[in-house]
Amino acid sequence: MKDNHSLDNNRKHRILFVCLGNICRSASAEEVMRQVVRKAGLESEFVLDSAGISNYHQGDLPDSRMRLHAARRGYELTHRSRPVTYQDFFDFDMIIGMDESNMDALRDRAPGVEEERKLFRMTDFCRNHPGADHVPDPYYGGDQGFERVLDLLEDACAGLLEYLQR
Repeated sequence: MKDNHSLDNNRKHRILFVCLGNICRSASAEEVMRQVVRKAGLESEFVLDSAGISNYHQGDLPDSRMRLHAARRGYELTHRSRPVTYQDFFDFDMIIGMDESNMDALRDRAPGVEEERKLFRMTDFCRNHPGADHVPDPYYGGDQGFERVLDLLEDACAGLLEYLQR
């Protein structure tokens, strides 16, 4: 994994989480990470956001099933879906995709090599799910899929903060 993203006390760390529609995985990752940094007392050092590869759900709240499962764990998902923009590649230090399809789309959209270096896969930061290679899209599945997403995101967000603190 790349090492040029450690925390800088003089500047906020800017992270964008990305999935297909920005109504399940990336919106949840944004909120999980927000709580992870809040619990660590580092909230003022981060700017967190999420976006989707597509604009299918632009302006929508996260999926109601995702909101329900997240609420059971103490997360309130209030982000409004938006698509990834060209400007995001310049505004964020890290852009974190949920699966290989997201990563391919992000690589295709990256304006240059420098911006492509900002791309990471969410599961690269998992500590307790070492075999996970992606955060699966729960949209067409049942309750277990939403719970699996939250399990992976909680693990990966904690691992991401550890990575940034090294």
